[in-house]
Amino acid sequence: MVAECTVVRCRRDELDCAVERRVVHPAQVPLLVVVQALVKGDRGELAVELMTEVGVDEIVPWAASRSIARWEGERGTRAHGRWSVTAREAAKQSRRVCWPRVCALADTDTVAARLAAAEVAVVLHEDATEPLTRVLAAEASATRPSLARAPDTPAALPEIVVVVGPEGGITTAELEVFAAAGGRPSRLGRTVLRTSTAGVVAAAVVLSHTSRWDR
Repeated sequence: MVAECTVVRCRRDELDCAVERRVVHPAQVPLLVVVQALVKGDRGELAVELMTEVGVDEIVPWAASRSIARWEGERGTRAHGRWSVTAREAAKQSRRVCWPRVCALADTDTVAARLAAAEVAVVLHEDATEPLTRVLAAEASATRPSLARAPDTPAALPEIVVVVGPEGGITTAELEVFAAAGGRPSRLGRTVLRTSTAGVVAAAVVLSHTSRWDR
């Protein structure tokens, strides 16, 4: 819900406002979830910022085998907090009604469970034979509700889950686990993107195949 208000009183630390109008915004369908492997330095925050601006609904930090960064103890708590703050500030800047959720740190089994529960599950990999656009087109032709360009219905909130690996790539063992859970390996064109930018590019491609950008 968004409220349009008029400021009636201004104090040093607070404002008193009179609500003039309330607008209810329905939930976005489908929900777009990006599993982002941990990134060294501030490039993880860059990834969160860009994905928030483009419209990702949930960001799942993933402790991949080849991730250089490690979220452990107090250091991990601070890093998660920075991702959350980045998502909040980017949501404000982009005027999002619903702010994205930054989930708790996930291991490979947790990511596999998200893929298994998703309506569409994609794992980005530079050696995949199918481009992401072809995978999405195939899902749409299979009359997937989440990708069909039809009016959204509130009956269900289907999820599209996209996995972005670390700079060192997703291991063969991880790929096998994800494939067993239903994740389809896909690539983003002929060039190899950095992990900090692959998520936002994939999100834009996915959203362009849904009805969310039709309005």
